[in-house]
Amino acid sequence: MSTTQPPLIPDQRREQLVAMLRQQTVLSVHQLTELLGVSHMTVRRDIAALEREGRVFSVPGGARIASVRTEPSRADKSVTERAHKAAMANCVAEMIRDDMTIYLDAGTTLHHVAPLLRAFRGLTVLTNDFTTLDALVGTDVDLIHVGGRVEHRNRSAVGRLAAATLRAVSIDVSFVSASSWDLARGVTTPSEDKVAVKQAAMSVASTSVLVAGSSKYGTFSLYRVAWLEDFARVITDDGLPITAVHGLRDRGVDLVLAPTPNLGMG
Repeated sequence: MSTTQPPLIPDQRREQLVAMLRQQTVLSVHQLTELLGVSHMTVRRDIAALEREGRVFSVPGGARIASVRTEPSRADKSVTERAHKAAMANCVAEMIRDDMTIYLDAGTTLHHVAPLLRAFRGLTVLTNDFTTLDALVGTDVDLIHVGGRVEHRNRSAVGRLAAATLRAVSIDVSFVSASSWDLARGVTTPSEDKVAVKQAAMSVASTSVLVAGSSKYGTFSLYRVAWLEDFARVITDDGLPITAVHGLRDRGVDLVLAPTPNLGMG
């Protein structure tokens, strides 16, 4: 009696593909062909079908899971994509003027803005990020930490107390970070406690700007913060796929692609 397993039907195979990505986050087409025992063409068709459903996001040579259930720790995020983050920080600094009041959301990208603020006079900076706070203590910046419940993994304050502090002030520009964002679902987060803080910062600002890396585009989490159209500008890095660039600009999003320096030797 044969013990050969019958081939999976497409829906079964795609569920298996999603399950594999939940374990590994990102897999190449070659890896998926080996794991699923099917052709490259079949894997590419499956990825395309799942992407249309918003369940995975294609990347060059492979796919990654679209749904973000948890965020990496601050320590893990701090060592990734530093050149992209520095480039985005430069674009943020170009929007800042003397005597402004700004909000810097928690995150490693906006932390790169902190040393650039020494070039300005009369700044008031609000933040929920403890690492950014450390970087600005002792400078001429008028500094306000919003307080609230401490999220240890990301060294930030979250929840209703932090949101209440923000609702008591007025801000020129709120620079908001995101762990997941895309055109269909906007800015989302796996942490409900972060929603109130981000929304409060946006509600009291004359202008709100999203600052989010291209590697987080095409992903989504459980809790929605805002639609992309709620931001006056979106700053990301120049790694954003061209199809996403066209889609965002066609929707009317004021998109800034921060140019990443070429670090190769000439």
